[in-house]
Amino acid sequence: MVYGYIRVSTDKQTVENQRFEISNFCKREKIKIHEWVEETISGTIDINDRELGVLLDQLEKNDILICSELSRLGRSLFMIMDILNRCMKKEIHVWTIKDNYRIGTDISSKVLAFAFGLSAEIERNLISQRTKEALARAMSEGIHIGRPKGSKNKTLKLSGKEREIKKLLKNGFSKAKIAKMLGVHRFTLYRFCRNS
Repeated sequence: MVYGYIRVSTDKQTVENQRFEISNFCKREKIKIHEWVEETISGTIDINDRELGVLLDQLEKNDILICSELSRLGRSLFMIMDILNRCMKKEIHVWTIKDNYRIGTDISSKVLAFAFGLSAEIERNLISQRTKEALARAMSEGIHIGRPKGSKNKTLKLSGKEREIKKLLKNGFSKAKIAKMLGVHRFTLYRFCRNS
């Protein structure tokens, strides 16, 4: 099957330009789009919280995903690489119109994916380096990084569960059992009971 994917970042943008580009491309190539997926969401949002994540889960071997350009899949090279990698593992083809990529399972696609992966790794390293340099500069200027010394979190893992914990304790449940029921380490529960 062939899927057309359209993403815009805000509701002030229109999906019609992307739909027009994809439709014209499909007419030229004599391809029929079986399903359109459109969403208005930032490309920085995790793929699993987007319609694209749902689409990727349902795509099958030899399906084709067409979008206007790679940047519609995600905002960072790392995210785009992750999406392309998922597609290649499932043997899904990704075609873009503006970039003119035909990413599939052939050797040239794998080389392209390697190049994207290398670029993504370089991007991550540069971001990490810039972050470390900025933190070092701030610390050398005497700026404190992080939470003030001696302060504590205002909210804890068990905040809002006080009533439930008291009820379970009253009903004879051990603290270890309650911690397991609440999905926390028993020491987290001990500390929470001691401080509340």
